Amino acid sequence: MIVMKFGGTSLAEAEDIRKVTALVRARLPEHPVVVVSAHAGVTNELDRLARAALERATGIVGIRERHLRILRELDLPADLVEDLLRELESLLTGLSLVRELTPRSLDYVHSFGELLSSRIVAARFRHEGIAARAIPSWDLGLVTDGNFGGAHPQAESWPRIRRSLERVKELPVITGYIAKDRDGNITTLGRSGSDYTASIVGAAVGAGEIQIWTDVSGVMTADPRIVPGARSLPRLSFAEMSELAYYGARVIHPSTMIPAVEKKIPIRVLNTHAPEHPGTVVLDDGPGEGPAVRSIAQRRGLTLISVVSTRMLLQHGFMARLFDVFARHEVVVDMISTSEISVSITTDSKKDLTPVVRELSAFADVEIEAGKAIVCVVGEGIRTSPDTAADILDTLRRAAVVTRMISMGATGINVSLLVAEEAVETAVRALHRAFFGS
Repeated sequence: MIVMKFGGTSLAEAEDIRKVTALVRARLPEHPVVVVSAHAGVTNELDRLARAALERATGIVGIRERHLRILRELDLPADLVEDLLRELESLLTGLSLVRELTPRSLDYVHSFGELLSSRIVAARFRHEGIAARAIPSWDLGLVTDGNFGGAHPQAESWPRIRRSLERVKELPVITGYIAKDRDGNITTLGRSGSDYTASIVGAAVGAGEIQIWTDVSGVMTADPRIVPGARSLPRLSFAEMSELAYYGARVIHPSTMIPAVEKKIPIRVLNTHAPEHPGTVVLDDGPGEGPAVRSIAQRRGLTLISVVSTRMLLQHGFMARLFDVFARHEVVVDMISTSEISVSITTDSKKDLTPVVRELSAFADVEIEAGKAIVCVVGEGIRTSPDTAADILDTLRRAAVVTRMISMGATGINVSLLVAEEAVETAVRALHRAFFGS
């Protein structure tokens, strides 16, 4: 059994869905389970509609016309998704009346993207003679906590999903990204969470491979939008891919790696529009022989928080007090650097940091700097290379890129550098030239 996850760009238009149908048909002997995202751009449009409802704007003309056009071009009945569209319209009207948008109601609005696309894709499969059934993930047993916008699956999900799929005789077309909590509220797994759904399903059924079908030919040596000459990597280790995913490589959602790593299930990244390309396979045992550096990732939109206090000096408990403030305000931190009397921390949290600063200021001097970014150099060979860290810093020096922080993870396979956001592209291009040539 394999899991085939198709992202929004793979399902953007009717012609894309025809390609997906052919890809799935070719793999029917492998007993595929299909996981789908919303059509490209639909989740963003649903988000906009939810916020516009607060201003009493509740029309869904664009969403309706988009899906009806896809149905028409696929020779499918126009009323296939009418009940979902009516429900969405009623929900938006309700939001406009109460003039309140909670994280719970926003997840409810977001869920319509995957519900619509899964129904359309399954219907197209049936139109082409493939017995298929659209299944919301919660009907399979995917249960999460109530952390709306970034919910976490609960332990009972895995056996429930396995038992449910054993009873499904048709080709299952499962909604990615969305789930329900124990109270029956719709939740989402975080943006791009359809990858996570695919990994959860793959782990639950013991899949031979989890395939992530997207619009790029595997994982690249750098973001091709920054480095046009970036190359596809044939193979990565789970550890390397986890670092790249966390630090901004958008091919795979960061959480995707967790269930796959636990079950040691290979993940293969493939291009829907160039299916003949072998893509990148992510394996437990690493890339084997090769260069120390495998890829360069970047993550923008970070804030640097610098905390300075002489109370740190030789005082136990200070760091616990410091991080307790971040924990209570649910602010996730990334890089950390310490000296005798200071701590520097980065976060990409979009929350208002004013309450955090207020609490920290009670026992330390605090400075906030926005507009930062992390550039991350990843490779299994870094841990055994005596020269890589020096080469990185020398490359950035010659490119006139100022490094504010530097960190090497405990695994020894990544070097992360904090730079100004406007210097990201310069840094990535310089590093790519240094390690991969022009």
